Amino acid sequence: MRIAISGKSGCGNTTVSQLVADELGYPMINFTFRTLSEEKGIEFWTFCKMAEESDEFDLEVDRRQVEMALSQPDCVLGSRLAIWMLKQADLKVYLTASSLERARRIMQREGGTLEERLEQTRRRDANDSARYKRLYNIDNSDTSVADLVIDTSELGPQEVAQLIIKEAKAREIR
Repeated sequence: MRIAISGKSGCGNTTVSQLVADELGYPMINFTFRTLSEEKGIEFWTFCKMAEESDEFDLEVDRRQVEMALSQPDCVLGSRLAIWMLKQADLKVYLTASSLERARRIMQREGGTLEERLEQTRRRDANDSARYKRLYNIDNSDTSVADLVIDTSELGPQEVAQLIIKEAKAREIR
């Protein structure tokens, strides 16, 4: 079973995807902008700025994610566009959380002030949404392609993972 998990920065994509993959014994595919920036040795925010100037980074990340997922019969793909890009996913999950909660989580992970992280989160959301629309005609706030939408604002990662695992197991029985 291929499970695609998407959501904006700070919703818990990476953490939840890893928990689901671990619990089910599936490989976790999470090749992201952050991964590519590290691979190329470029600071993340500098890399994001470069990506605004060239589509090559988005296209490479998205292509490699799908290739990696399709090479596995069972996997969890956690990425911003997984539910739209991995059309062969058996379960598509979209995670949401308030902007404030997402900024708080990012601040805990990366430091800085809440005000700084809230501004960066809003700016990143706007930049990402514009790129996805331009590159793929995807509206990443339209969750109609998702089989399951989970607001993670008041839930811990393990609780979110268990909701996804429960749905995955129910689909395997069918």
